Amino acid sequence: MIEPRYKSEDPNWDARVRASFAKQGAMRLLGAKISELQPGNCTIELPYRDDLAQQHGYFHAGITSAIADSAGGYAALTLFPALSDVLTVEFKVNLIAPAHGGTLVAEACVVRSGRTLTICTVDVCVERDGERIPCGLMQQTLIRIDPK
Repeated sequence: MIEPRYKSEDPNWDARVRASFAKQGAMRLLGAKISELQPGNCTIELPYRDDLAQQHGYFHAGITSAIADSAGGYAALTLFPALSDVLTVEFKVNLIAPAHGGTLVAEACVVRSGRTLTICTVDVCVERDGERIPCGLMQQTLIRIDPK
């Protein structure tokens, strides 16, 4: 578990973030779940399935990127005001090792939460046989969307 660095300004941040995640058809389709959630942090896990793999049997890079992107977005959203929402502006992913089998885990941490833009880093690993093997790193910029 990551040690929290931030405090949310929304007392209902947990329920709001989980409700938003539940609306994501893509995460539901993949079978991804939020396993940890704290202000400024979000961890998403996804068990391996053959239909999430590329031709060599590793998690597809698009799947790895998708759960990392969502983990970062929800880490950011935990710190936003109650009626605000989040969108990704950009991200860069370094795939540092094949994501082979087990459970794909994306741990996101807010580096800086500004008035408009939030920067997150996301560590992605595969948990297999009780060991976590790093397989990806993401740096991400998100924008806060406030009600009109």
